[in-house]
Amino acid sequence: MMKEYFKLQYTMNKRKLSDGSRPIVGYLIALLILLAFVGLSIYLFHLVPIYAPYLYVFVSLFFAAQLSEIKRNDFLKFHFENSQYRKVRILENVIITVPFAIFLLYKQEFYLIISLVVAAVLLALLNFKTTYNMVIPTPFYKKPFEFTVGFRNTFFMFPIAYAIVVIAIIVDNFNLGIFALLLVFLSVLTYYHKPEKVYFVWSHSLTATQFLIEKIKTAFLFSFCLCSPIILLLGIFYFENLGTLLLFLFLGYLYLTTLILAKYSDFPNEANPGVSIIIVLCLLIPPFLIVTIPFFAIQSTKKLNVFLQ
Repeated sequence: MMKEYFKLQYTMNKRKLSDGSRPIVGYLIALLILLAFVGLSIYLFHLVPIYAPYLYVFVSLFFAAQLSEIKRNDFLKFHFENSQYRKVRILENVIITVPFAIFLLYKQEFYLIISLVVAAVLLALLNFKTTYNMVIPTPFYKKPFEFTVGFRNTFFMFPIAYAIVVIAIIVDNFNLGIFALLLVFLSVLTYYHKPEKVYFVWSHSLTATQFLIEKIKTAFLFSFCLCSPIILLLGIFYFENLGTLLLFLFLGYLYLTTLILAKYSDFPNEANPGVSIIIVLCLLIPPFLIVTIPFFAIQSTKKLNVFLQ
């Protein structure tokens, strides 16, 4: 039963990556994701070499924790006996942490590898909600949808980011502060992963171009609100590095623009594998954004013209 379950998961993920096209497309996307993972890992350890191993463990456990959602685990318990269920959950968490553990092994962080595996196993025995029924107030009520929903699902990331920037100032590490800024943008980027229902686009009395401009303006304004404490603190304490700070802020906005346009490039469907390849390439080669943004703008305008007149 366990073997069939993991085979099914593998097949589903492979089909999702290839989107029904040739399997080679899925393998190419997987390879690019792997290259992006390695590249970002190397960059993180270069950016904050002292704190990177601990941040790395945190990120790994964050992804593993997404598998502990109550409804998902209730479904697994319904299909597996208790002993099998625990084995499935432990194996799932270990699979998630393996890439991180391999890179930590390369960095010779042996104690952290042990801590990561133990924490992943313990996490597999816990069930908790990754979304909550309690209403968390947000400053984004005038422009609902992405930020209202996204902020409530990732609100815990922002106190962590703000705490990291305070630590960066205390230990006099500007790069650690930049990591906090990237953490905020990483959270915001997840808000534009899936397209909304057609009705929420159709209800706007705007042209396709106006709709996209409004989406981008809203994303810029609200993301700046979330980034402003970090920008303010780093700007005051590291005024000599203001140019670098603004450069990373600019890059964050470019990636945010790209993801918004990519989201609507195949609307109302989710982004196809080709879009995923382009996004990963943009992460690996930032200058590629110069071509990518106009391309996605044209594609998304064509798709939205069907629903917005």
